[in-house]
Amino acid sequence: MSELFDAVDALIASRSPLPPPAERKRLRQAHGLTLDEVAAALQVRRATVSGWEAGKTEPRPPERDAYARMLKQLAQLYPANAPVPSGDPAVPETPALPAAPASTGAEPAQARTEPTGPIPEPVSANTALHPAAVPHPAAPARPTSRRPATKKAAPASTTVGGADPRFEHGPLAVVDADDGQVLAYCVGGLVLDVPAKSIPALVEWTLREGRFGQPKLSGPGKDADPLIVLTEVACEYYGLPVTLTQQERLAGRLPEGHKVKRQLTRAEWQLTKRGFGPWARIYRPAQGSERACVQLCIPSWDALDTRHWANAGQLPPADLARLLGTYAARVMTPRGSTAVTGLELMTALHPPTRASEPDATGRRHSEHNPGSLGKDPVDCAPCEAPDGHPLLADLPRFHHRTPAEVLVEEAYDWARPLTDAECLRPHLVGIDVNMAFAAGANGLTVGLGAPTHVKNPVFDSKLPGSWLVDLSHVDLSRVKVAKDKWAQLDAGLLPSPFTPKGERPEGPAWYATPTVAYAVELGYDVAPVEAYVRHDNGRYLDGWYNRLRDAYLATMAGLGVHADLPPADFLAAMDGYRQRDPQLAIVVSAIKATVKGGIGKLRERPRGEGWKPGQPWRALARPTWRPDIRAAVISRTRINMHRKIVKHAAFTGQYPVAVLSDCAVYASDGPSPLDFLPYRDGKPLPGGFKLGVNPGLVKWEGTQSVLWGEGVREQFNAPDLNLARYIKDGTVADQDTGE
Repeated sequence: MSELFDAVDALIASRSPLPPPAERKRLRQAHGLTLDEVAAALQVRRATVSGWEAGKTEPRPPERDAYARMLKQLAQLYPANAPVPSGDPAVPETPALPAAPASTGAEPAQARTEPTGPIPEPVSANTALHPAAVPHPAAPARPTSRRPATKKAAPASTTVGGADPRFEHGPLAVVDADDGQVLAYCVGGLVLDVPAKSIPALVEWTLREGRFGQPKLSGPGKDADPLIVLTEVACEYYGLPVTLTQQERLAGRLPEGHKVKRQLTRAEWQLTKRGFGPWARIYRPAQGSERACVQLCIPSWDALDTRHWANAGQLPPADLARLLGTYAARVMTPRGSTAVTGLELMTALHPPTRASEPDATGRRHSEHNPGSLGKDPVDCAPCEAPDGHPLLADLPRFHHRTPAEVLVEEAYDWARPLTDAECLRPHLVGIDVNMAFAAGANGLTVGLGAPTHVKNPVFDSKLPGSWLVDLSHVDLSRVKVAKDKWAQLDAGLLPSPFTPKGERPEGPAWYATPTVAYAVELGYDVAPVEAYVRHDNGRYLDGWYNRLRDAYLATMAGLGVHADLPPADFLAAMDGYRQRDPQLAIVVSAIKATVKGGIGKLRERPRGEGWKPGQPWRALARPTWRPDIRAAVISRTRINMHRKIVKHAAFTGQYPVAVLSDCAVYASDGPSPLDFLPYRDGKPLPGGFKLGVNPGLVKWEGTQSVLWGEGVREQFNAPDLNLARYIKDGTVADQDTGE
């Protein structure tokens, strides 16, 4: 009989009365419960509870009885006529970045919210630099909750932080599928239902209803197109492979006959020349000023390079949306790899054209935007052209160009044997320049137009270009370190500032303007034989540097490393900073990669596609293919490093034992940079190395023992092995196998 009673009880429970969907949500919010807390208690998914509250689905036994019981008890505590809290318990909000898109947006009936996670909302760089200026957040509404609180989306009639209402859902969304429901995880924690059943429908929904995008970064520029990131589950849902085959990876795209590409063609959508790959751009030709373009990012196709984005591609959708949203707010919406984005940022800040003043009929026309590179590519000088360039098509096959024929401005890769005195010191300490290439770009005058060839020119340090000049007479044993002040140095312990390998030049060679200007700064006359100079010039990279500097400083401040910290406090703040917020640390890596990749992309080489030496390749058609700008930035970065090395040597008598790009290694009596950097009363040597987070200042890279260094060099029988490459953790790759 008891079994019959149990069966009857179960039958009644299966039809337990439930309040209307809106009332269910009201009761949950009235008690300060999050969707995650209810889902955990009922042992169901968060999306399932959200569906019950939206009225899309109804609970089934055995969860229905428990859910009804909870709602009944809540109804007793919070009658319908009782005042209702304004929203879900909210996490403390931080000031919005003025240039950032809305971090939260309108909440339609089907909207959901997600925990905000570890990455804070973007703050301005100035606020980040001054901790006292950052408002202290209030305590969460339910401090006893074990789960993170949720932030409610703004009502449909409002925008957040004064952001553009067209982009109130932020610059991007991560699209995932859950129990047959497609969800778009937005920046700020908002989650939207996506009704689209195909990729063409997803593109249509993104443009018409998604309200994604980012305002333009410059007056004459264009708003950023929305970015949709597809998870592995979303790829399966939309008929895309989770991973590409080896052949597809080599091609970088799906084959032409793939069904998704056929769907796009039938819907009259087009793809750019890169095709449907990890970063696919889907568009229709613009109608006047109206653009219709959506970019897809597919992490499982290696869209997010693990060298720069670490494990971002494996993060949960909400976390990935926050991470990419932070990068987008502080840098720009990603347009591809970090290198591509770095280059696109230059164009976004200096668009090639602008609208003219109205003519006699009142119409405006497109005209060149002063200070930009223009919309048409310009030829480089022959000495600036890399091997295989069409300008070199007449050279004999396998011809090796000498320094008098080719401009070679590259970062340092130099090392020397330790002296006897250095061998007696116990430690090798590495210091690394923060954002070295960004610092090299700051304030640099670069050419904007085509070069002019001149013979026997008078050198002008303010004129960007490439100069054929003999610098072999520059003697580093006696150099000018200040006005009318010369220093005697041991030239054998210093790298030459004029060559990447640190070797003294042996005759005329091509150099960028910053390199020749440094020879003059050291106190020596120069007499160029010829030059390719650019009279149309400007500080094209200043805005680019400022944007990336502010992004870097704001993100580092979020990790607890602030500007203007005293040296010891800075070293303490840098110790383990990545572990304080691993996701925000990924943003730091991506910002740094954006700098290096953007500079490198200025001289992009052929990438297969059947290219043969002497033929043009695709990158040459870009106005931003400018090897001369790349050379000038690298030249200035190397000179900046050498200038600090010389100042340090002149003051302390200490010389580096190895230099690799932006890292220098010194023998030291102690394991800390403070054991050999000449600080007095907390102040560094003027013009020398200074500890700090700002671009151009240095941080501690790593410390190893002198015995370790000598042992590694002996192991590989290489007395000049560059120890700066391994100083960070002491791990040395096999020189023969590359493992």
